[in-house]
Amino acid sequence: MNSTIHITSGDSAGDLIAKSGIPGEVFVWHDILYDGPRQPGWPDEETLIARAAYLEAATGGGLSRESIRQTLETQYARLKTLSSLRLVLWFDACLFDQSMLCHVLTCLRIASVGAVELICVDAFPGIEPYHGLGQLSPEQMASVYPRRRPVTPDQFDFAERVDRAFALQDRQAFEALGREADAPLPWVPAAVRRWLAEQPDETGLGRLERLALEAIRAGNNEPWAIFAAAAAQDTPPQFWTDISLRARINALADRDPPLAVIDGPEARLPQWGGMAGLERFRIRPG
Repeated sequence: MNSTIHITSGDSAGDLIAKSGIPGEVFVWHDILYDGPRQPGWPDEETLIARAAYLEAATGGGLSRESIRQTLETQYARLKTLSSLRLVLWFDACLFDQSMLCHVLTCLRIASVGAVELICVDAFPGIEPYHGLGQLSPEQMASVYPRRRPVTPDQFDFAERVDRAFALQDRQAFEALGREADAPLPWVPAAVRRWLAEQPDETGLGRLERLALEAIRAGNNEPWAIFAAAAAQDTPPQFWTDISLRARINALADRDPPLAVIDGPEARLPQWGGMAGLERFRIRPG
């Protein structure tokens, strides 16, 4: 077994690490830790069942709850085997990654894994806007490897606090975290503020729903045109994907009265399967 394990948040980043020439095994963590039912720290069986059901719904059935549950169980079981290995965590500065980073650090402490190093890249020369590691080439990925630093006890403590806030969806805790200066994990306050912006306002819409609706009302009627327009208006780093955006567009269409109308072979945009068939859909204001 390799003595170094690289843990990261996405398959694209994992592929880049694997192709970079950096020695070690790549372990990609799969979950959406800023949303959905869970408990702080290590999950029990009930939590895994609830998260599998939530993620099945979030992907529109593109992933089955049984396969999700097996993946989650395998991930946590694997953490228990890493106490004697050197771990390098690769994460972005966005909401998606920072919530995952804090959860993984919390679980690593519970599993008595102490030799942990962290790489968090929030900018890269020549890439503007910079959203995340998936934008880098394998050579660029290798160039940031020297940035890794040991995770400190203060960072582990802070991660537990943040993980608890995300697990409980504690708005009061988030507001305090969002105001925090000199946070041990300095990318967390901005990520938390983005979570707060995603909560429904007086119109009942979160930020991403508002961005999607603005794009549709501006005349963008194809899914990828809406994606491009919403991404251009959002503030980097972007934590959401095309799947997340499709879910928000579907939610706009599900409102009563609907704020968007989806014309196509199905009543709602598919949540899984990449771009296949998306060219047959058009979206217009409700």
